Amino acid sequence: MDNAEIMEKSSIDVENIRADFPVLSKQIGGKPFIYLDNGATTQKPQAVIDRVSQFDSEEYGTVRRGSYRLCERSTQLYEEARQKVADFLGAPTKQEIVFTSGTTQSINLVAHSFGRKFVNAGDEVIISNIEHHANTVPWQVLCEEKGAKLKVIPVNDDGELIMEEYDRLLTDKTRIVAVNHVSNVLGTINPVKEITVKAHKAGAKVLIDGAQSMPHMKVDVQDIGCDFYTFSGHKMYAPSGIGGMFGRMEVMETMSPYVTGGDMILQVTLEKTIFAKPPARFEAGTPPITQVIGLGAAIDYLNAIGMDKIFEYEKSLLDYGTRLLQGIDGLRIIGNAADKAAILSIYLESAHPHDIITMLDQDGIALRGGHHCAQPTMIRFGVPATARASMAFYNKFEELDALAESLRKIIKFFS
Repeated sequence: MDNAEIMEKSSIDVENIRADFPVLSKQIGGKPFIYLDNGATTQKPQAVIDRVSQFDSEEYGTVRRGSYRLCERSTQLYEEARQKVADFLGAPTKQEIVFTSGTTQSINLVAHSFGRKFVNAGDEVIISNIEHHANTVPWQVLCEEKGAKLKVIPVNDDGELIMEEYDRLLTDKTRIVAVNHVSNVLGTINPVKEITVKAHKAGAKVLIDGAQSMPHMKVDVQDIGCDFYTFSGHKMYAPSGIGGMFGRMEVMETMSPYVTGGDMILQVTLEKTIFAKPPARFEAGTPPITQVIGLGAAIDYLNAIGMDKIFEYEKSLLDYGTRLLQGIDGLRIIGNAADKAAILSIYLESAHPHDIITMLDQDGIALRGGHHCAQPTMIRFGVPATARASMAFYNKFEELDALAESLRKIIKFFS
């Protein structure tokens, strides 16, 4: 099936969608702009841009700090956005959604507020060999401070977790298992429900890094069963500086605040402070109000398209791109999991990834080159870095054709 036939069968009108994203009409050096760095950050649709502008121009006020109309309106919109996130994740209540600056802060919140209270000397924390540094370093630091042991789930040559090894790593000393839903380097979709069930049987809690999954597939935290699920708005067509986490209420109620200050208390005297219940307990200070409104608008946009349709279309992009690149001599795709999201990590023996992305930029093609904040993954696969093409529902098959052609030129140049 060629790309025209795939497009005809697709339930997504890509050309109409692309018209919603102003930046996609740009030209770079006289060539059409091809944006394939969605794993790092996504572009914003006009609907999000307009909603943020309208809010800042006409509705902006601080939240939960006044009874005048503008404040009440801002508070209403802020809490409506929290409800949108809860619905998007399948959370039982909006009170189980905490707003943070993004996935990194969310993971650090859990490592601090849960980890420093419940992980002690001799205890164990489990991560995988294909985590982003944001889900490696906080647990390393915690284990070093507490005298706990950090265990790592290995992966096979296709980039899939070796679940038999995970079974062996779990013990009655395991306090938390923290893994990504989708690898930001390999695109591997991990069996997070199975991971969660097994961890809970061992008495451990589970955190899922959803930065690369929440924008691309339907997520149901109740079905997964995890205790924490973290995400970043800038990877799901929303403004930067906003994200958050789902936290199971009965777990969050046992945790102390990560940051203290205003608006996260019930009462303060000079002798003692009584903290508010979650989520307020973990949202000290004036929140990123405008960014939260933008996040809500981005969720509205995604819902209007449909997450199942998005996943299906991006899977067709992945399949098409994989076939194209596998046919290029001198090119290696790092990560070939059977269950995979729309990420292609490319390694050329003849050229460093930094040279690759510089030359691709001359053709108007934007990829990321480097270790992608996942150096242990690079070590596992024996490469210093990769060039990563990460796709979104506004990408076209023709853009992958252009990528393949540019890569052929690069290989020829360095040969």
